[in-house]
Amino acid sequence: MAEIKQTKRAARMLSDTMKCCKEYRHEFIMPEHLLLVMMDDNEFYNTLDSYYSANLFQERIENKLDEVETVPEDIDYEPEASTQMGQLIEFACAQIINSSATALDVPHLVMGLLNLPESWACYLLKDALGDNESNFMSDLISAYELADQLGTGDQQKGQEAWRRLVTCMNTLYQQHNPLIGCEQELQRTIQVLCRRDKNNPLHVGEPGVGKTALVWGLARMIEEDQNLPERLKGSKIYQLDLGTLLAGTQYRGDFENRIKQIMEGIQEESDKNIVYIDEIHTLVGAGATGEGAMDASNMLKPYLEAGGIRFIGSTTYEEYNRHFARSKGLVRRFQQIDIPEPTPEETKHIVRQLRSQYESFHHVTYDEAALDFAVDASYKYVNDRFLPDKAIDLIDEAGAAAELKDGAQPANVNKVDIADVLAKTCKVDTMAMNSDDDNAQLETLAPRLLQKIYGQDEAIRQVVEAVQMSKAGLLDDNKPLASLLFVGPTGVGKTEVARVLAKELGIALLRFDMSEYTEKHTVAKLIGSPAGYIGYEDGGLLTDAIRKTPNCVLLLDEIEKAHQDIYNILLQVMDYARLTDNKGRKADFRNVILIMTSNAGAQYAAQANIGFTGNTSRGEAMLKQVKKTFKPEFINRLSGTVVFNDMDHEMATLILKKKLSELQDKLTAKQVEMTLSDEAFKLLLDEGYTHEYGAREMDRVIAQRLKPLLMREILFGSLKQGGHIIISTRDGSLSIG
Repeated sequence: MAEIKQTKRAARMLSDTMKCCKEYRHEFIMPEHLLLVMMDDNEFYNTLDSYYSANLFQERIENKLDEVETVPEDIDYEPEASTQMGQLIEFACAQIINSSATALDVPHLVMGLLNLPESWACYLLKDALGDNESNFMSDLISAYELADQLGTGDQQKGQEAWRRLVTCMNTLYQQHNPLIGCEQELQRTIQVLCRRDKNNPLHVGEPGVGKTALVWGLARMIEEDQNLPERLKGSKIYQLDLGTLLAGTQYRGDFENRIKQIMEGIQEESDKNIVYIDEIHTLVGAGATGEGAMDASNMLKPYLEAGGIRFIGSTTYEEYNRHFARSKGLVRRFQQIDIPEPTPEETKHIVRQLRSQYESFHHVTYDEAALDFAVDASYKYVNDRFLPDKAIDLIDEAGAAAELKDGAQPANVNKVDIADVLAKTCKVDTMAMNSDDDNAQLETLAPRLLQKIYGQDEAIRQVVEAVQMSKAGLLDDNKPLASLLFVGPTGVGKTEVARVLAKELGIALLRFDMSEYTEKHTVAKLIGSPAGYIGYEDGGLLTDAIRKTPNCVLLLDEIEKAHQDIYNILLQVMDYARLTDNKGRKADFRNVILIMTSNAGAQYAAQANIGFTGNTSRGEAMLKQVKKTFKPEFINRLSGTVVFNDMDHEMATLILKKKLSELQDKLTAKQVEMTLSDEAFKLLLDEGYTHEYGAREMDRVIAQRLKPLLMREILFGSLKQGGHIIISTRDGSLSIG
């Protein structure tokens, strides 16, 4: 080896191979280390990349090296060349002796590597090249000869390395959806890019509204030369990814060096080039090692100021305020362009334009009605995301579901398929959400409720009307479906109406017992504790529940027992269907049926039939008291105040039959059949029906009088194996037989 010279790049490569081995703390220098170092050489990297993905290849080598056993950290050692590495060098030297070459170069080392039959490095490279081994070697030698002729050689390595750290959007735009809409924002972006100073647009908008799509659209316009000003013709847009920049920067200065390399490389290539930085707020603080240290944003300021490179940034309002706005120098150099969320009508136009791409990808066809429904339903039910992203997601997933279901057969995606996907992702019952077939179910909603709730026809009429109005689209979109206050004496079915309604609509019932919120400080639990207080991280009980289940019946039981502050919170819920928690996140109440129950004035109800106003019901007497209890602005925002009737004899009879029917269902599971005599039924009714306590007294009478008889017979008597039992009366109490 002594008499054989080495080119500078080959000597550097062998030296770097030893360093690489030390960094991994491996005992022997292996061909795999050399192959990994070769990946940092520009000519080798680019030549291999034309046959196989260089990034994927590098990952495979790194994975293989990660499997090698390492030397413990506390042992001081010097790595030695492995047997295979010795064979590689011998073969490379033999080539020089047998040819006219004057010095050992990289192609000789590559040939040596390809002639190691038992080496992993050889296997990986041969596997990547397949049958193109000789073509690859020919291209590699040409690449190094060209580098030598241009006089760049080693110098070019540093200058061209920047290309691996950026993505050229001009070459990849066809892989992305075309830009539809956003004409004004695109025009303003082009206008800012054509300015002399501060020609850097900053796109600010919510996630999913199309900030990145706008830049891909601009790249498409540049490549297809669509009526652009001269200053943009021939421009290239390079996307800067901060994760790629930071990856593998082990030493102070590596990160700064990479940014400098990229900026100088882009500037040298053309004075028309543009740098796109997605999530630009991440630049603030990136690469800084301490307070006041240099970060990525400070490094870019000279380039932003010079105007030789134009920058496009994008970020969300939240991140802009939290991070970006703190750097006044950075804000000053950008021109903010707001990207608004498209309206449902604009989104429908967007999804129609994208339709063909999703149809060809999923091998399905989409109905016009399905596309419109996807936009409308996502707008209404998906509250934590933004159009057009959430509508496109629905269409995409419905297409995937149809493709999986029908296999090779081309499927048609309709409204029902979209509704099924939405029902799974948003926990919305398909019936409550959609489809004309469900109108029949809505039509029978009132009769179904009346079968289970007796004597409260007016209350049920108001509730059902609110649900049907919502379905017909006649309600205000920015209010809850209904905000109802149920007033009436205890035990007449106020809570039961809410429970049965949720069951019949197939949606969740969220119940909050307001007696838990009697203290001023407990009200904060609903929307979360203020910053600095215990429980701040937990969020609000009510806001979190609605965010998880945006389509529900929300029951606030016994509202008059809560602290007065609760009414102030509910004002904005009833008016704007929004509630903001302690972290500033909004909960959407547009698909909520809000029901509040109240016993306010129960103590005055007994006076209802005294004196000359003997025809006033207890409920109406309570309603007068309700108007004194609640603030006028609270009552004014209710969509209805429902007065529940007192329980009369007929209602009590129906309720008792219902309670006995529920008991019989439990007995049927034990193979027991129960028959009550007329006297027994009358006894239960007489004891269970009281004006003051409503239906709950019946539960107590059944529990105290009837159930003990059944219990003894089922456990110890004639009903151990099931059977038939007749309940009658004897001496003024219930008895068997």
